[in-house]
Amino acid sequence: MAGTISVGGTPVSTLFRTKSVEQSIRDTEEPETALKKSLSALDLTVFGVGVIIGTGIFVLTGKIAKETAGPSVAIAFVVAGLVCALAALCYAEFASTVPVAGSAYTFSYASLGEFPAWIIGWDLILELALGCAVVAVGWSGYMRSLLDTAGAHLPQWLSGTHDGQFGFDLLACLLVVALTLVLVAGMKLSSRVTGIIVAVKVTVVLLVVVVGAFFITGSHYDPFVPPSKEVEGGGGITAPLIQLMTGFTPADFGVMGVFTAAAVVFFAFIGFDIVATAAEETRNPQRDVPRGILGSLLICTLLYVAVSVVVTGMQKYTELSTDAPLADAFKAVGHPFWAGLISFGAAVGLTSVSMILLLGQTRVFFAMSRDGLLPRAFSRVHPRFGTPYRSTLLLGGVVALLAGFTSIDELAELVNIGTLFAFVVVALGVILLRRSRPDLPRAFRTPLVPLVPVLSVLASLWLMLNLPAETWLRFGVWMLIGVAVYFVYGRTHSRAGRGTRTGA
Repeated sequence: MAGTISVGGTPVSTLFRTKSVEQSIRDTEEPETALKKSLSALDLTVFGVGVIIGTGIFVLTGKIAKETAGPSVAIAFVVAGLVCALAALCYAEFASTVPVAGSAYTFSYASLGEFPAWIIGWDLILELALGCAVVAVGWSGYMRSLLDTAGAHLPQWLSGTHDGQFGFDLLACLLVVALTLVLVAGMKLSSRVTGIIVAVKVTVVLLVVVVGAFFITGSHYDPFVPPSKEVEGGGGITAPLIQLMTGFTPADFGVMGVFTAAAVVFFAFIGFDIVATAAEETRNPQRDVPRGILGSLLICTLLYVAVSVVVTGMQKYTELSTDAPLADAFKAVGHPFWAGLISFGAAVGLTSVSMILLLGQTRVFFAMSRDGLLPRAFSRVHPRFGTPYRSTLLLGGVVALLAGFTSIDELAELVNIGTLFAFVVVALGVILLRRSRPDLPRAFRTPLVPLVPVLSVLASLWLMLNLPAETWLRFGVWMLIGVAVYFVYGRTHSRAGRGTRTGA
């Protein structure tokens, strides 16, 4: 048609066609692709706490305090928590308005259009796969430590890749396989397993706070915000993108160190948005999903701040361990029993993190498959368990292999940028859907629109700019691959594009 703008032969209007909220909800009622509704607000809150409390509280607290922020790591957690809170308010509105599996992908399809939805879905698949693999590798490290204590040792070639020595991480791989089978067996079983795990690790975290408070030395907080220190050799693509854009010299500690730390400890909060991926499996999603999202985020932020205050008070930040800071802080004050208990709690706790990250990934993949953007065969649910077993088995196998061959060092920041990108998209989607569909019933409404969504976008972008340019480069490569897959497969198989509700 004359005057029609196209990209690669595809009209731009086609790329931004939206899927109505009503159509999304109708799709959840198809027998072959209908997920079983079994979750409550408590289940969702437990899921949120289960996935948020993990690597961040058991590992990142000491690492960031020692290398980047000192005792002010507590402020970094508050900053990251506020960024997440802004995004959580936007997620809560969308999840109550569009209670469908897929989280940011589904929200984007309803507000921004098919191509942006594909991009965010592709982004989430990478984010959650890497997140699950990284956490599984961290869990494996704690388990090997416990096995070593018990006198059992795995050979180096089955202990993963460390210090340039290549190996296969058997424990990490087996963990993902076991969790995949639990997810196939049903959401209610998954929630019960998660509930037990969360009870254990929250108890351990509270013990850290209560017992550790008796060993705090006030002088360890001086200075609370250590003087700024230039980062040696901080140029090139390993430098924060904002440095390359503005030319300022990167620094650890000081005020800028707090923001740099916030961009890294943000990894500790990843997961509250996964609560939204379970909206379709919730009995009363309009009420319970916002409660699950906001409740879990509030609980975890309070616990993070409390732990960071205690651990930097127990041991001078310059002396903190970067491998197991909580456990080693108790060893430093002469209490190895508590150190062992913390190591056990960390190993147990990381189990639930891996499972819920895998859960979120399978639900996004399932939603994209149901829309035809990925092969429709993966949107079939198990006739007995009511779970998307095909997509769960496929992704579980991929993540198990990824965990087996993954080195943990360089992937956390790539997970961060993917999550922050999703936050930006969801915040913009709230504004657009308010304008395009003001008539939609919204059980939860984000306050002060458009102010809160705009603040969410700006805060997320700021943290993204504090990530290394190398991370942006890797993220860009993955996005380009996603664009190619969309134009080769997704665009031509889209159900919205075919204008039919029958699948292949």
